[in-house]
Amino acid sequence: MVSMNHLPTRTLGRDGPDVTVICLGTWGLGGGLGAIEEKQAIRTVHAALDAGTNFVDTAEGYLTSEAMLGKTLVGRRDRVVLATKLSGEHSPQHIRAAIENSLRQLRTDYIDLYQIHRPDPRWPIADTMAELVKLKDEGKIRALGISNFSVEQTAEASAYGPIASTQPHYSMLFRGIENDLLPYCLEHEIGVMAYAVLTRGLLSGKYTASHTFSDEDDRASIPELTPAVRQAAVEICRRLTPWARDHGYTMAQLATAWAVANPAVTSAICGAKTPAQAIENCEAGRWHLSEQDMAEIENQIEGLSPGV
Repeated sequence: MVSMNHLPTRTLGRDGPDVTVICLGTWGLGGGLGAIEEKQAIRTVHAALDAGTNFVDTAEGYLTSEAMLGKTLVGRRDRVVLATKLSGEHSPQHIRAAIENSLRQLRTDYIDLYQIHRPDPRWPIADTMAELVKLKDEGKIRALGISNFSVEQTAEASAYGPIASTQPHYSMLFRGIENDLLPYCLEHEIGVMAYAVLTRGLLSGKYTASHTFSDEDDRASIPELTPAVRQAAVEICRRLTPWARDHGYTMAQLATAWAVANPAVTSAICGAKTPAQAIENCEAGRWHLSEQDMAEIENQIEGLSPGV
């Protein structure tokens, strides 16, 4: 579905909400990539919504993100599929406290999609899911999701409750899930919200292999951004930036459109710190890459995916 002001939408999972192919990620808007003024964060969210996004993702652990969104979505809550995550421990007591805090911060009485941020082996997944299913039955959650789960962990969680979606890291540089998780999700009708489709910005073409991130930027301490990954990103951008430009788009938009072109991917989570970035992300969602396009891209990047 495409209208004048809206992006294409896809159903999240078997019977979840219809969400746009671009989801606004808010880690950076909460300060995860360095300090940002609240006014700028609010303008960025509004820009994304005005440009056609109906899907916003945040988390308990995203610093000031939930509180900022609560202010931003006043009067617009019914236009947004709002997703947040349980980032802390999985004890029943914390789950209850976390959902109540998220509802309060977000200024809403329900969460469209509530996700487990990452597996926590200290608590049995059966118990965690049981508590989340209770919250769903109470109407505080409309759909349940997971994030950073393997295929085996996804199957286990699904045995104890309906999983609408999962959030895996997926990009031109990290394609390991093409072999297992993506086919599994396609077969079992689990929505996929791909995150880090630009590999933390490396596929934007803005960084050199030797770029140093500031100490307040979480990318400075991410172990997966190895020298090999950084060098591969530079080479991919060198090869594909002219191709993207010839089609009227940026390298960042190409990397985003490429991720969404996978039939298993429902939506790409795209971070933004400025209104211009939010608008650029949305335009990527309007770019449909044909099979021929994908074949040409694959020919250019074959063998340049060091991440798993």
